Amino acid sequence: MGKSASKKKSAAALAAGDDESARGRLLGAATHLFCKYGINATGIDAIINEAGTAKTTLYKLFGSKTNLVNAVLESEGKAWREWFIGAMEDGGGDAQAKLKRIFPALKRWFAEERFYGCPFINAVAEHDKDAKTFRNIALRHKKVVLAHIEKLAGDMGAAEPQMLAHQLGLLIDGAIVAAMVSRDPGVADTAGLAAGSLFGPSKAKKPKRTSGAAAQLVAV
Repeated sequence: MGKSASKKKSAAALAAGDDESARGRLLGAATHLFCKYGINATGIDAIINEAGTAKTTLYKLFGSKTNLVNAVLESEGKAWREWFIGAMEDGGGDAQAKLKRIFPALKRWFAEERFYGCPFINAVAEHDKDAKTFRNIALRHKKVVLAHIEKLAGDMGAAEPQMLAHQLGLLIDGAIVAAMVSRDPGVADTAGLAAGSLFGPSKAKKPKRTSGAAAQLVAV
């Protein structure tokens, strides 16, 4: 009885491991194909061929192509955010130094052989503009990215941290699209120059005016 139960547990563990391995291969294959060729242009057969799995395995693990697309976007979004935030934070320094790392980091990404643009921008562009599924996933992703930039903008002393975060967000999105179209990583340098103009003294919080004797002491 004990041996039988042990064998069943071992078989279940092996099956779970196989499913996890197959899931990883399917996500990897789908990510590559969706990003390179587009979601609509990539069929189920192409995904399972690249992943080396059966079609039944894909449907068992994801249920549908739409669910697979959602899983890819969630997975890619998490990985990209970790990389992007890490690229800003690594090396320490003050908030402005971290914000200034954004575009050099993007330039390195743009230069990668497998750079195909932003999967969220691509997914929304490919589908019905009234469709909410991909748009909602994209907005959740953007919200996390902008929140981190806004925090750094606030730490830097920006007069309007939220506004600065959105301005930088627009430059980031524009650089990604321009790099995808032109295949020129140098567009990140141009975006970085534009971003630099946002870090000027006029964007910093004005110091509070001192009054009375305190002002005279400062003047002396």
